Formats: sequence, structure tokens, C-alpha cells
Amino acid sequence: MTTYDELVARGLIAQVTDEEEIKELVNDGKAVFYIGFDPTADSLHVGHFMALCLMKRLQMAGNKPIALIGGGTAMIGDPSGRTDMRQMMTKETIAHNVDCFKKQMSRFIDFSEGKALMVNNADWLLDLNYVELLRDVGPHFSVNRMLTAECYKQRMERGLSFLEFNYMIMQSYDFYALFRKYGCNMQFGGDDQWSNMLGGTELIRRKLGKDAYAMTINLLLNSEGKKMGKTQSGAVWLDPNKTSPFDFYQYWRNVADADVLKCLRMLTFLPLEQIEEMDHWEGSRLNEAKEILAFELTKLVHGEEEARKAQDGARALFAGGGNTANMPETTLSDDDFEEGQIGILKLLVKAGLAASNGEARRNVEQGGVSVDGDKVTDVKAQIAKDSIGEDGIVLKRGKKKFMRVTVK
Repeated sequence: MTTYDELVARGLIAQVTDEEEIKELVNDGKAVFYIGFDPTADSLHVGHFMALCLMKRLQMAGNKPIALIGGGTAMIGDPSGRTDMRQMMTKETIAHNVDCFKKQMSRFIDFSEGKALMVNNADWLLDLNYVELLRDVGPHFSVNRMLTAECYKQRMERGLSFLEFNYMIMQSYDFYALFRKYGCNMQFGGDDQWSNMLGGTELIRRKLGKDAYAMTINLLLNSEGKKMGKTQSGAVWLDPNKTSPFDFYQYWRNVADADVLKCLRMLTFLPLEQIEEMDHWEGSRLNEAKEILAFELTKLVHGEEEARKAQDGARALFAGGGNTANMPETTLSDDDFEEGQIGILKLLVKAGLAASNGEARRNVEQGGVSVDGDKVTDVKAQIAKDSIGEDGIVLKRGKKKFMRVTVK
């Protein structure tokens, strides 16, 4: 199976332009492609996961990835897929986030010996002269055509600022700059970026001639990634200080039954033949598939050792005890106890399983809290310090939130 055919079989490609040319470039390892990442936080999350896995997969086939950090475009609002204007950030915040991205991306992409590039569009966008940009780029964009783009139509009723209106031009200029500077001949993006991506291809061909070799692939990175990257409590981060390896593992271990095979195809590097064999798994075997998914992705992000620890901790938890050493842990000190006891509400907050006493109270009243498997129904329940043994206790909230509690 060719590289391009595998991308199709894994469900990654939704729409393309110039398919035959793209097939040839990708299969022959001649694609120099970019994917953009807006540095709106100090960590990547699993909404970026599909893009990172795709870059790794294509690099393994001999193609050259360019990770474009949107330090310049992050200075303005991005209307794509949104109904409100994004909060603008300072240059210092953007620079910090860019540094964090670089460290995390290096786990997926090999940047050594020119095998991949990481660039920041602030390097060319922030130095542009406004009048020169109008003369050089402006004539190649039709306002009427831009207003038909879905990303702008969603904002028209509530008000589209001139600032946001420029985003398509800036993203198009990115492709133009990357094409001229690094020979970038292909761009990837989510379905909500399609109009902007086509704008970049058109700009290159208009300015450099019809024979300019610039292609566009559209992948469902954003629609699928955002769906997978959100939980009820917010984003699942790749930074272990924001989302622990155990919680990361648990997130994938608890994906919906209908999404398991899709995630295995799109996000893991397991052979398709192995994944297809799981197609008819049911019951406990489906849970085995979820364990495989969780382990493979945790290994990819945090390394095999952390993946095994997370798996061991999860298995012990589901078995109703056993070795709890690899569960996430909260350690209490003497100051946390009053007369040798700590209230269940305070303990939930201290363990990070509830944001406030009020939330903790609701969790207990709704029957969602247990200690070592025993349900706690009294909001005034106290846990004695002496009852917390050397191995600690397992505090549980709901079906998916757990914490091992120990004492110094």
C-alpha cells in the first residue's frame, strides 16, 4: 500500500486538490509540506494530535515537514470556525508559548540534519510594510469571493472586524513565503481552513505563474481533533504538568465504543491489518482495544515507561485494588488534618477532584464519591489520618476520576 493510499485508508483525507500530483509527491517522498499551529496556550493538546501524527507518518515516508508556528497570526483574531473574536496576546506570551511548542513537537518530529523545519510566521509578517502589502498582494484577492468563505459568513451577522478579515490574506501569504523561502509545495489544514488554504495556492500561482508547483490537501484535523481534544473539564494537554500521563491514558481508555477503531486508525502507528482484526471485538475484547489505544498514544507522548506505569495503575484501579503505586497521587501533611481527621469535602478539593467545597458537596450528595470502593454518602464524613495506611487510600469521584491519597 502506498503512503497516500494508507492516509486514505486511515480516514485522514477529506478533500484534496490536484490529487494525482499530490499522490506522486507523497509516495515519492518529495513533499515539502506545512501545518500551522497557533500558539494560544503554553502546551499542545490532543486537538493537535492528528496533525502531529500525520507529520510523523509522512516524515517516516521520506517527506519533509514544516511546523509553522503562528507567532504573527496570533497577534490578530482568527475567525475560522468561531463565532467570537479571539483574545489577542502579548508578544512575550506568544514567545513563551512558541518555546513550549518546540519542545513538545520534538517528540513527534525529527528536526535533525534538516529533516524538518520549525518556523515562525512572525519572522516575515511583522516586518511587512502595509502599503507595499496592499500593492503586492491586495490585487490578487476578490472581496466578493472572500465574503463567500464559510469562516467569514459565520461572523457576518454578529460583525466581522477588518482585523479578522485580514486573516485569510495573512495565511495565504504564509504559504507564499514558505514556497519561496523553503520550496514548500504542499499545505495541510482542517476543514475550516479550506478557503484560506485555497487562497494561498491561488496567490502563489497568480504571482509566480500557473506553473508554480503548489498543492493543497484538506484534512479533517480541526473537526475531529477538537472533538477528541475536549472533555467536560476542558482540554487534554500533552504537557504532563497539565495532564498527567495517568489522566492522559485514562482519557483514551474511556473513549466511546464507536470511536475506538477510528482513533486507532488515525492516531496510532499500528498496522492497518492489526486494527482491522479488532473490528468485530465486543465486550471485554473491546476494552482490550481501548487499552491498546491508550497505551500506544501515551507511549507516543510520554514514553514507554510512563505508559506502562499508567496502564498498571489503571488496571489496578479497575481490578478494585491491587498495586496502586502508579496511580496519580496527592500527599497530605499534618497541616491538612484537624485533630487527626480531614473532612471528605476538603479531601476532594485537596486531591483536585473538586474545584470547591460546593462542588464536592454535590458530588457526595449525588452518590459519586467513594473511598477504597466504599461509597461515601455523608457530606460530614471524616477520614482519620490513622486509617490512611502506608499504601494510601483510593479516592474516587464519578466513573473516571481517581486519586491515591497518602500521608507524609
